[in-house]
Amino acid sequence: MNIDLKGKKAIVTGSTAGIGRATAEGLARTGASVVISGRGNARVDEAVQQIRQTIPGSNITGVAANLATVEGVEAFIAQVPDADILVNNVGTAYIRDYNGIEDIANIPDEDWLGLFQLNVMSGVRMTRHYLPRMVKKGWGRVVFVSSESAVNIPKEMLDYGMTKTAQLAVSRGLAEAAAGTGVTVNAVLPGPTRSEILGDFMAKQAEANGITQDEAEQGFLKAMRPTTLIQRFATTDEVANMIVYACSEQASATTGAALRVDGGVVRFVA
Repeated sequence: MNIDLKGKKAIVTGSTAGIGRATAEGLARTGASVVISGRGNARVDEAVQQIRQTIPGSNITGVAANLATVEGVEAFIAQVPDADILVNNVGTAYIRDYNGIEDIANIPDEDWLGLFQLNVMSGVRMTRHYLPRMVKKGWGRVVFVSSESAVNIPKEMLDYGMTKTAQLAVSRGLAEAAAGTGVTVNAVLPGPTRSEILGDFMAKQAEANGITQDEAEQGFLKAMRPTTLIQRFATTDEVANMIVYACSEQASATTGAALRVDGGVVRFVA
């Protein structure tokens, strides 16, 4: 399959590292011009330069903005008023040990609200601006990067799972609102991935326990995700491949979907 997105402008939020970075590189390889984003100028500038070196001739620019806030989204939009593709990837999680119901009871309001602002409202606010413009042009792609945690709620990250489920509701509702317009809206559900957040956590766990990162990841999967079928963490490129496909012309009949790249963790047929 030859995915060609020359002439299209893509925005990938939270793309200085991890799944977002791999997605930005994947879209750049298709010929799209890509706008990456992060909170700080230094990381954004570094990522832009690295992608330009990795993919010669690519059209990469960057914007530093805190997309968890109204002001940050407005600042981003002021610099990039229009786009053909929007990948709502920015997000985070608080990884905790789980020792019982008290751990859930003690999650403070600021964790619930902070994750909701970043993981959910950033995508809502960005899509609220770009989607109507795509509809007017008769072509567009919006992708929300959710998680298998949206349907397989993790008790150790209940607040995170809540935000990922919310993304599914938003993406499906927007797909229905955009029916028949030539614009598709989908969600992609990665499973455990060796991305910046989870990868760094596993590396620290490995160091603390005197084992390799592969061994730490295997221990995590056996304890927390025993239903995995690939029996390893996915790579960021493997997840990005699905996202890039969802952004392509070839994916024109795929909309309103929750596309799983979860390694078979979720045990249902759908």
